[in-house]
Amino acid sequence: MYVSSDMDLLTQLRAQPGGERLLAVAPPGTYLVGGAVRDLLLGRSPRELDVVSEGDASVLAHALGAPVEHPRFGTATVELDGAQIDVATARRERYPAPGALPEVESATLDEDLLRRDFTVNAIAVSLDGDRPGQLHAAANALEDLRAGRLRVLHDASFVDDPTRLLRLARYAARLGFEIEPHTAELAARAVASRALDTVSGARIGAELRLALGEPGVLGALVAMDELGVLTAVHPRLRLDRMAIERALMLLGDHGRAGLLSMAALTLPLALRNADDPRAEIVALLDRLEFGAPDRDRIATASAAVPRLMDELPAADRPSQLRAVVGGTPPEGIALAGALASDTGAAGATDGDATQSPAWLAARRWFEDVGNTRLRITGEDLIAAGIPEGPEIGRRLDAALRMRLDGELTEGREAELQAALEADV
Repeated sequence: MYVSSDMDLLTQLRAQPGGERLLAVAPPGTYLVGGAVRDLLLGRSPRELDVVSEGDASVLAHALGAPVEHPRFGTATVELDGAQIDVATARRERYPAPGALPEVESATLDEDLLRRDFTVNAIAVSLDGDRPGQLHAAANALEDLRAGRLRVLHDASFVDDPTRLLRLARYAARLGFEIEPHTAELAARAVASRALDTVSGARIGAELRLALGEPGVLGALVAMDELGVLTAVHPRLRLDRMAIERALMLLGDHGRAGLLSMAALTLPLALRNADDPRAEIVALLDRLEFGAPDRDRIATASAAVPRLMDELPAADRPSQLRAVVGGTPPEGIALAGALASDTGAAGATDGDATQSPAWLAARRWFEDVGNTRLRITGEDLIAAGIPEGPEIGRRLDAALRMRLDGELTEGREAELQAALEADV
């Protein structure tokens, strides 16, 4: 849906978290810009509100609340009513070298719009002044928005900032927009010239994590793959769309789609080094500055897949399945079940006999085995006279194996007796 009325935009903005306050304190020369305007024009709720001031942005930021300021770029972030408002002084940018961070200086709104990544993000709406709600847009911006088209504002866009290649894929997937032919040609040239090599791993990783956090993560990765971005990030990254689709079916809400997708992309790295399948994955994710918890979960999940593909089909008893899975993250279990399944299993129903043993074992883990817990704890064993130490864990483990395999009657007493009588 495209909203044509200027005042409709302000009505929509007022309904957004923080919007009422923003309109109340905005001084003359204040504009809502970028993706927030794009989304409002499309009838969507913006993820955050981006605001540009032709005056001193810090004045507006402090009027809104307690900002976190970034003086180098003349920007600040304010958390308000559970929403994020990014405030910036209108600026022009100059890139001293390809891929370098820009040098900025104050400028007019029109100049600020021309520094942006794509025309559909080069739109602003006035929040104060003689004509509140008035639209300002770069050339082709409104036409491209109506047509659902992504176009860069100048031919050096991907050279100046190659991370825009990842953003292009992310927006194409999220918005369902087509890439304008000349922009697609410029993107292909930038990838072929290894433009991403001029950018730090931290900046590439930041954009990649945004893609992994998209609700339609697979669509974003498919767009990156089609642009050649994934192999530009690392030559051995591979996208197996069907495997990820199957794995996401198994995973459901037991894990994170983005981490599963990244584990799938890095699987060739795990397969290349049988002695230490995590090593190259960890090195890559460190270069991209993934946080340690996500890095370790992705690497562990990916490294476990080859073993689980072999061992899941042989896990006949629930206790065997638990032993095979061990501490593998759910994303690795889902990937192994998907990759080991027959090609036809992806669209099969629950009762379809064409599903492989690995697929069924993974599904059994998520639906039953992985959720089974004892009613007793170590404190119950200590109260019954078992001394603190490793023996507590061994006895609980033995009782859980018996419960999983249906060898215990229901109830705490049966579990306690099994734990106390276990041969450990």
